[in-house]
Amino acid sequence: MRFAGKRAVITGGVSGIGRATALRLVVEGADVLIGDIDDAGGAALAAESGGRITYQHCDVMEPAQIEALIAAGDAAGGIDILFNNAGAGGDRAPIDEISADGWDRTQALLLRSVALGIRYAAPLMAKRGGGAIVNTASIAALQTGAAPTAYSVAKAGVLHLTHLAAADLARYRIRVNAICPGFITTNIFVSSVGIEGPLRDQANAAIAGIAAKAQPVQRAGLAEDIAAAVAYLASDDAGFVTGTHIVVDGGITLGPRHSWDPQTPGLFTMLEAMQK
Repeated sequence: MRFAGKRAVITGGVSGIGRATALRLVVEGADVLIGDIDDAGGAALAAESGGRITYQHCDVMEPAQIEALIAAGDAAGGIDILFNNAGAGGDRAPIDEISADGWDRTQALLLRSVALGIRYAAPLMAKRGGGAIVNTASIAALQTGAAPTAYSVAKAGVLHLTHLAAADLARYRIRVNAICPGFITTNIFVSSVGIEGPLRDQANAAIAGIAAKAQPVQRAGLAEDIAAAVAYLASDDAGFVTGTHIVVDGGITLGPRHSWDPQTPGLFTMLEAMQK
């Protein structure tokens, strides 16, 4: 019960990583306020939790709604943990085609929302004597080819913001860290290309099959894998950890496939074969 008596606020908490993290924190004793735009899903999750999870509508594209969510968490008894998680795929256009509006909306959704979550929560956490903030970044912040350009730049911004905020807020005993998910089978992939209805489950199953073959850990990444890492960073077990990130990606960022797959020949393997 690492979070007994503690309260958490999670943006994007109705589905995927946010939902899994909310449930994980509740199991370990926390009371959780989730913000999202899925009102029906939020009400259902709150009911499922037996009152340990509460829901408030929050569109993170609207700064006033982020501020209101944070204020509601504080009014309920204070905020010990903030998980800035809300997001989507954003504009998928390459840099030579993207519109100014598409760029700005993606940055507002994925980066500005995190900055404002920290901005509004930090003074309240400071009055309580400290807290833990976790931000959702991505392996797309670390390499090319993992996501569209605007998304990747925003997530790189989240990582650097995490470093800067950790330095700024250390005086208040507020720790700030980030999580970098890899190929996690949530609805973000299918939603970003507009797949809805019955095709969604089929597409997610196909993605899971691809993921299992794309990385050293030969299974699809789950939202619960990320929730476990977030719970660690939010807990006192990580009391000496701030200003850094944890990569949870099944090893997909280890390097070229031949570095971990013996069936894929690398350069030297091919050269040696030529000598035989």
